[in-house]
Amino acid sequence: MLTSANTSSHPASFILLGIPGLENSQFWIAFPFCIMYVVATVGNIIILHIIRTDHTLHEPMYLFLAMLAITDLVLSSSTQPKMLAILWFHAHEIEYHACLIQVFFIHAFSSVESGILMAMALDRYVAICFPLRHSSILTTAVVVKLGAVVMVRGLLWVSPFCFMVSRMPFCPNKVIPQSYCEHMAVLKLVCADTRVNRGYGLFVAFSVVGFDIIVIGISYVMILRAVLRLPSGEARLKAFGTCASHICVILAFYIPALFTFLTHRFGRHVPRVVHIMFANVYLLVPPMLNPIIYGVRTKQIRSRVIQVICGKDT
Repeated sequence: MLTSANTSSHPASFILLGIPGLENSQFWIAFPFCIMYVVATVGNIIILHIIRTDHTLHEPMYLFLAMLAITDLVLSSSTQPKMLAILWFHAHEIEYHACLIQVFFIHAFSSVESGILMAMALDRYVAICFPLRHSSILTTAVVVKLGAVVMVRGLLWVSPFCFMVSRMPFCPNKVIPQSYCEHMAVLKLVCADTRVNRGYGLFVAFSVVGFDIIVIGISYVMILRAVLRLPSGEARLKAFGTCASHICVILAFYIPALFTFLTHRFGRHVPRVVHIMFANVYLLVPPMLNPIIYGVRTKQIRSRVIQVICGKDT
């Protein structure tokens, strides 16, 4: 159905280019992406298995880590299989509704991951600043409620993205110059005024990620103050060690995410290939690094991983 001479209600499909500018290298670039995806999938499944089977790990920090692992599996799996199909088999076409579903999963679970990182920061704050009350403040019920709130927030805040875009007319051009369907990339194909959509995108970014970063920042300022008051240098080092893994995970998630978000809106002079590579890194590297970081830095996880690998898991 035509809405004008040059626009249609929506195309039957879109074309994902993959990595424009590196067409001749895409086949080989897919191999490290595939390895990272396999590491992310296997690593997060192992983390989930260990936490599920070891009842001594049914504590707030590990329950949040399990939530993070599930979120990472959804985030990486929502983009990587299609991206590998594009790079290896030139399967560039993606059906319209499949594209919107991908938009929904990417943004909803990015919001969920941000919320889980915030919840983990609150857990570290309570554990270090109120160690004797940690188990009474962050009970299993409280942890489950926090996880549910974070999940519902992501679903409710992001759902309007797909609803608003689905009601807008699209231009004849249906080429998305990257590896997956992202809200701003799809919005650029709309032949209508998109200021409301862009404004809502900024609102979601600042109300979700902005709020989470503020809470994380305040939590770590309070943690730093509490740690510096500890009389023993060994105690201070141990306290910092318990937060090191979480800080690494936060940096791995927010730095590429913020770069991608800002480049889409303000980075007109950023080379497209740099932007596309960061967009791929944003949804692949954190899911790969998170189980590695926690596996190396957390003694309980590390020892159980060794047991699983050595075939001594019970």
